[in-house]
Amino acid sequence: MSKYKKIIYIIISMLSFFAKGNAEYNKIFYDFKINSIDKNEIDLKKYTGKTILLVNVASNCGFTNQYADLQKIYNKYQEKGLVVIGVPTNQFFQEPENNQKIKEFCEVNFNITFPLTDKYEVIGKDAHPVYLWAKENYGGAAVPKWNFHKILINKEGKIQKTFGSSTKPLSEEIVFEIEKIL
Repeated sequence: MSKYKKIIYIIISMLSFFAKGNAEYNKIFYDFKINSIDKNEIDLKKYTGKTILLVNVASNCGFTNQYADLQKIYNKYQEKGLVVIGVPTNQFFQEPENNQKIKEFCEVNFNITFPLTDKYEVIGKDAHPVYLWAKENYGGAAVPKWNFHKILINKEGKIQKTFGSSTKPLSEEIVFEIEKIL
């Protein structure tokens, strides 16, 4: 194999990891249910036609200050149909608290009013079904690599785009995508 063919093969292999899956979407986001932080079932059908920013969150993470920007973006676009949903997880060992303490932390420190869910796994075979669905339909880019990974769901209930932990909620990239699909 020539040097150039090897380079092209490596580039194609790398891009395939980040590329969207060729999704058939046997289910859409709104077909799922998830428990709220208060342990009440949330039928995601109630958000049908809304744009969703799904974010796995943690209280003891270097990105925890993103809670403030998540609340700001929620406040700014809520009336236009954006819903931010925070999914606490301890899979990265930065959310050891119970739901009561997580909720209190978010309300006291960041005045969070967007929906928070029960604490769930977001990676691996035991991940909440919505995260398994995201991986199946969008590929590796939908799998959180760390806390504050963001999955943007469009009004059709399909994944529009994903953003890594270091991409701030008020970044031009996220705001552009949200405004494009609201």
